This record gives sequence, structure tokens and C-alpha cells, in this order.
Amino acid sequence: MCSLEKYRIDLLGLKADTETFEFHLDDDFFKAVEGRDVQHGDVKATVRVTKVGNDFKLAMGVQGSVIVPCDLCLEDMEQPVEGTNNLTVKLGVEYAEEDDTVAVDEREGFIDTSWFLYEMIVLAIPIKHVHEPGKCNPAMMKALEEHSVARSSGGEQPVDPRWSELEKLKTILND
Repeated sequence: MCSLEKYRIDLLGLKADTETFEFHLDDDFFKAVEGRDVQHGDVKATVRVTKVGNDFKLAMGVQGSVIVPCDLCLEDMEQPVEGTNNLTVKLGVEYAEEDDTVAVDEREGFIDTSWFLYEMIVLAIPIKHVHEPGKCNPAMMKALEEHSVARSSGGEQPVDPRWSELEKLKTILND
């Protein structure tokens, strides 16, 4: 099991005005963070911390891939992800978040970057994620096609409303 402790950065203990931290985010990370959108992946994360006056500027970047379900056939697929984000951290009386600014307790002086990295990854996943043509589950594609043909040919069989909803999704994804 992965400890999220290693994603905590001791801001008060920085040895230089700018330091870079690199993390490998794997399946253990995604399970430990307990997010519902991504459970598996292989992502490299970089966090560059720069002290500016009393504040700390974090420049974060992620690059790699995660496993998500295909919108069309529902089989797992590898989805490349890449993104950057900036975060300003201030020392304060208690923890608080507002937009891209976070206040951390000045007595503790650390920031846990794990959830911020996870959110960056989730936001880097495209809204539409579908296998490359011909890579979807053939059984599911055949079932979708059969029900599409039965419906469009005016067949006598009543169409299960769940298949109708899937047909709408298929039409949207193919546009």
C-alpha cells in the first residue's frame, strides 16, 4: 500500500529558494488517494517549489497514462494524460483553499500535494475517451450494431430502453 506521506512537501525545510520534487504515481498511489475517477495509471509528476517572499509558488506537471473505461464499449483502455498547473501556497493560521491559492498552518509548514496531483490528472482526461477504430470489444460492438439495425429497420421486436440510451451515446460519440 502506498503512503501519501511522501507527497507532503516541507515548505519551511526547503534547502534552496527553488527545489524540484519528482514522483511516480502508480496503481498504489491511485488506490491510496481513494478517488473514484481513476484507479490505475502510470504517471510521472514534477513539482517545482519556488519561495517568493513569504509565499511559495508551486509549478506542477503530470505526464503519463491512466486506465479509464471506453465510452463506447465500456472496456478498460489506456488514456494518455498531460497537464500543468500553478498553485500559490501561503502560511496562515489554518488550512484554507481559494481558487489557485492554498493557506497552510504556519506551525506545520507543509503542503500535501497528493490530491492536487490527482485532480490535475483527472482534469487532463479528455471528456470523450474511445478506443482507436477497431480496438473496441467486438462482442459489445456487435450487440450495439444488432440493436441499432433492429431499431432502424422497423423490426417488430420492442427495443429495450437501455439499448436506446446506448444508441444515443453511440451516435454522440461518433459525431
